[in-house]
Parts: sequence; C-alpha cells; structure tokens
Amino acid sequence: MEAVQEQDIDTLSSLEERITRAVQAITTLRSENQELKERLSATESELNSTRTARDEARGTCDEFRKENGGLESRLKEAQQELEGLRGERKQVKARIEKLLGQLDLISAT
Repeated sequence: MEAVQEQDIDTLSSLEERITRAVQAITTLRSENQELKERLSATESELNSTRTARDEARGTCDEFRKENGGLESRLKEAQQELEGLRGERKQVKARIEKLLGQLDLISAT
C-alpha cells in the first residue's frame, strides 16, 4: 500500500512539475508574443512613416520635374531670342559700317 501511495505521490509530483513547466512555457510564450506584437506595431508605424515620406518625396520630385520643364522651355525661348538679337546686331553693325563708308566718301570729296 505504501508503494502505491509513493507511486501516486511521484505521479502527482511529476504531473505537478509538468504543469508548472507548461505554465512557465505559456507565460514565456505570452511574453514573447506581446513583445512581437509591440515590435510589429512599431515596424508598421515606421513603415507608414516611411511611405508618407516617400509619397512626399515623390510629390516634390514631380513638382521639380514640372518646374524643370518650364525652365527648359523658358531657356529655349531665351536662347532663340538671344540668337535673334545677335542677328539684329549684325545687321545694325553692317548698316552702320555702310553709312560710315558713305560718310567717308562724302568727306573725301
């Protein structure tokens, strides 16, 4: 009878020990799960922040592209105007030289 009682006590102790380990494992897993949830939340928040920054950067880039296109257009216009003015300057210079030549002829006679 005493052997049966000892065996029951050992079985009970073994069961108690297994339950204690299971509780500890569950507690550890819950703690790890909570930590992972917090890390996931922080990572999702960082991801959203990064996406927002990316979208803002894209918007700024689009604005710069539009502005750059406008500036390129204005630059082409300015270059064309400059070429026109250079042509006019050559014409004026030639006419002035012609007039000076005529004045020289008048002065010589």
